[in-house]
Order: sequence, then structure tokens, then C-alpha cells
Amino acid sequence: MIKKLSLIILFFAISTTTFAQNWGGGVDDEDWSWGFNFQYISAEFKILKKANWQTPYPDPLNARPVTSTPISISSPPSQGFGLGFVMNRNINNNFDIRATPSLIFSDRVVRYEYEATAPEVLPNGETKTYPTSIDKKIQASMFEFPLGLKVKSNRMNNFRAYWLGGVKYSMDIASRRKTFDDDETAINKLLKTKRSYLSYETGIGFDLYFEYFKMSPEIKLAYSTNDLLLHDDTAFANPIDKLKLRQLTFSLIFQ
Repeated sequence: MIKKLSLIILFFAISTTTFAQNWGGGVDDEDWSWGFNFQYISAEFKILKKANWQTPYPDPLNARPVTSTPISISSPPSQGFGLGFVMNRNINNNFDIRATPSLIFSDRVVRYEYEATAPEVLPNGETKTYPTSIDKKIQASMFEFPLGLKVKSNRMNNFRAYWLGGVKYSMDIASRRKTFDDDETAINKLLKTKRSYLSYETGIGFDLYFEYFKMSPEIKLAYSTNDLLLHDDTAFANPIDKLKLRQLTFSLIFQ
């Protein structure tokens, strides 16, 4: 009886394992596979300041607070989202080449803090106060084309871990509308960035196999390779030596 029960359990285990290996719709058996992804994004700038970054901006109209002494320049994280496609070329059981062209909608913010200035008494007797903080928001609608190498572990039933590394080309498809500020005062000038740039990225993820598809939760870090700032003569660009982008992306990929 025990021997028969052991054989039944062994047969059931082998059958279950064999069936589990077929899950995922056979996506790993194809040379090329396709899919789509949803992305949650957190982006911030890495700001390198000039040696004289605390020099007040020389505006003849005395447009406070930008003519006050800056005391801090920072970039709080901003959230966004993206949608994209997946193109995957299977090399062997442990290596893939993967591209994920995507549309990304993600704002970036640079925050300027200034020394407080005394309130001004207007001719009508009212008192005018000036802010000590200004946020410059850069609205980005990006087309991104990441290309990377996916290094996969061996499949364990319906689970596989992987590491991903590569490069990414990004282009702001709406940047031309956001650079016209010739008639604006110093305090209303825009902080401008370059339209396109390259980044390197790395991340980890997991392939989870279901009966007819594969889902891959993934997290990536990307860093721009070059300075993104357009160096024009404004109160917001002058203190900055280099502006680089750091982006954290969490994706759900379906194939």
C-alpha cells in the first residue's frame, strides 16, 4: 500500500512539474516574443552647483526673491507613469536582448530657497511680502527606447529571477512648446533642459509564469550620462553647473 501510494505521489509530482513548465504560453520557447508594460516612475535631478552659486542675480528690476541670496537648490522626487511595448530576442536559456519603447509622462522639479527679505510697504499702505521658495517644474512627455541585456536564472517551476543592464535613449516630444519666455520677467523665466539625452540603467526583476502568459515585476535605476541643462542667462540656470537625471522605474511587464 505504501509503495503504491509513493508511486502515485511521485507520478503526481512529475506531472505537476511537467505541466508547470508549460505555463507561460510557451513564450520562452520562441526566438522573438512581444508584450506590453505599465510603469510607475519617480524622477529627480542630481544638481551640481557652481562655485559662486550663491551670488544674487543682477536684475535691474529687483525682482525679489531671485535677487536675494540663494541658500539651497534641490530636486524633490516627482511621480509619473508610462506605457510601452516589449520586444524580446531569446539568445539561450539564460540570456535575452530586450527593447521596451515607451511613452513616459513625468514632471521634474527644481526647488530654489532664498534668504528672507523684508516686506515692502506700497504707496497705498498695503504691505507686500515675498516668497522664500520657488519651484520650477519641467513637464516632460518623453519617448524612451531602452535596449538591454537580460541575464536570467534557470527556471524553477513557474518562477525565474533576472538582472537587466543597458542604455536608454530619451527624447522630449513636447519640449519645443516650453522654451519661449523672452517676454517674461526674471522670476517667471523657465528652467530649460535639453530635448534628448542618453542614460545607462540597471535593474532586477522576476518572471512569474501563469497558464497563458508571463508577468514580470521589475525595478530599474537610470542615470543620465551628460548635463541636461540649457545654460541661458537666467536666475535659475546661472547657479547650476550640471543637471543630471536620476529615475526609478517600477514596471509590470506582460508577455
